[in-house]
Amino acid sequence: MSRHFDAIVVGAGPAGSTAAYTLAKKGFKVLLLERGRVVGSKNIFGGRVYSRPLEEIYPNLKEAPIQRWVVKERLSLIHVESNISLDYECRDGRSFICYLSELASWMAKQAEDAGSTVVTEITVDSLVQKNGFVKGVKVGDEVVEADAVIDCEGVNRLLLEKAGLAEELRTDQVALGVKETLKLGSAEIESRFGLGEKEGLSWIMLGDVTEGLPGGAFLYTNSAAISLGLVLMLNTAKALNEHVSRLLERLRLSPFLSRYLKDSSIVEYSAHLIPEASSVMLSRPYSDGLLVAGDAAGYLLNLGYTYRGVDFAAYSGYLAAQAFEKAHAQGDFSKKGLECYGKMLKESFVLKQMLKFKGIHNLLNDRTLFSEYPRMLSNLARELFSFDYETPTLIEALKRSKKNISWLKLLLDGFKVIRSI
Repeated sequence: MSRHFDAIVVGAGPAGSTAAYTLAKKGFKVLLLERGRVVGSKNIFGGRVYSRPLEEIYPNLKEAPIQRWVVKERLSLIHVESNISLDYECRDGRSFICYLSELASWMAKQAEDAGSTVVTEITVDSLVQKNGFVKGVKVGDEVVEADAVIDCEGVNRLLLEKAGLAEELRTDQVALGVKETLKLGSAEIESRFGLGEKEGLSWIMLGDVTEGLPGGAFLYTNSAAISLGLVLMLNTAKALNEHVSRLLERLRLSPFLSRYLKDSSIVEYSAHLIPEASSVMLSRPYSDGLLVAGDAAGYLLNLGYTYRGVDFAAYSGYLAAQAFEKAHAQGDFSKKGLECYGKMLKESFVLKQMLKFKGIHNLLNDRTLFSEYPRMLSNLARELFSFDYETPTLIEALKRSKKNISWLKLLLDGFKVIRSI
């Protein structure tokens, strides 16, 4: 293997593979390094991907290993054994459900077919710096040099921390995601969830699914399996009196899900850290000889009712590749030569969305939203629909339902939600 490349990309997830693919198509000599035994083996996520940004990058995206296209959205507030759900159906196919391991493998194959050198089972020990300028990577005792390195190592950004380019993440900045993959036949999935062939459901649940702690649950329908998972802020997960896997098991066996998941069998269990706070974002995702994309740069958005990560990661990798190309044309890989990456990000939907919703983290850490309000809305529904003789007015039902929540708090919290999302 050559000891010098135009670009070295660390991590063959959506960000890294997209960066390598984009550069290789331009004729650059690219090395894509992945620590997993096979590409995709270290890639974990819930299950949904928004397609438009990827369609811009990959003209052949419809050849990717897509399980189902999302046509149904469901948002449920859970309190004890009752739930209030909002359903929405639309068949224009703007997002799809997949296994990230398969999608990442497909993306890496596109990069390899375009001319990238892809090497797996490689752990990069450190970035090689000379006078503060990144000149390559160190793997064991071997040094591989490049004009620039694109760091796409993911949320566990050990290389950046070791190089002093990023601070160690705090528990209030990341969430813990756990997921079960449940085998269930295609016909059963389509019958139980009211779906057609290749049609999928995205179902987000809030409230008692996390015992009122900040976080939520998700269910995505694959072709012949269900992805069921929980997301909990890491700093509050310690408040649980049991292992988080037991919480997920209780969700799977709960009355409102068991009828959908009857006779399913667990084929995989996985867990992953997720960047949540806007403070995770690098203020400057580039340095002398270095570009940072994807989770390593903090580009993931959780709005409570939907999650976006893969499209943000892939598009930031795409922009990093474009910034590399511009720097190469100028022969300048210094911070000055790579600052165009920051400008591209600011002009893209990625950073615009991250900044637009920067207050969402504080909102989603408010325990009242996950405990008191699901209870209040459940009680409100009970007052309105379950009565003996007299139907209450909406105001009467609301008064009896809100209990410890004052009118002022209700108003202020409503304003806070509207302002954040």
